[in-house]
Amino acid sequence: MNESIFLRVFGDAPYLRVLDFFLNYPDFDYSKTHVAREAGVSRITIEGIWSKLVKEKILVGTRELGRARLFKLNRGNQLVEKLLKIDYELSTTDAKSLSERKLALVKA
Repeated sequence: MNESIFLRVFGDAPYLRVLDFFLNYPDFDYSKTHVAREAGVSRITIEGIWSKLVKEKILVGTRELGRARLFKLNRGNQLVEKLLKIDYELSTTDAKSLSERKLALVKA
């Protein structure tokens, strides 16, 4: 997974990688195994992260698929909405900065 602006600003810790994954894909549900693989976090490490995210109601269970339980970002949580807004603002600022640098290179 490429390092996002969110991780560049807040740090590249396993908890933040999992949170960043869900902020990037807020409308879909995922299993722990899928998120662990995509976020580059071990299955053992994700257990503690996952329980904290569920306890804080940042993630909510959506359905069961075989033996796997799927979860998604809790869009009804005000904290989640603020995190999504921060992530969007960081991405927008980063994109504008990149565009300005490319434009400066073209003009040079």
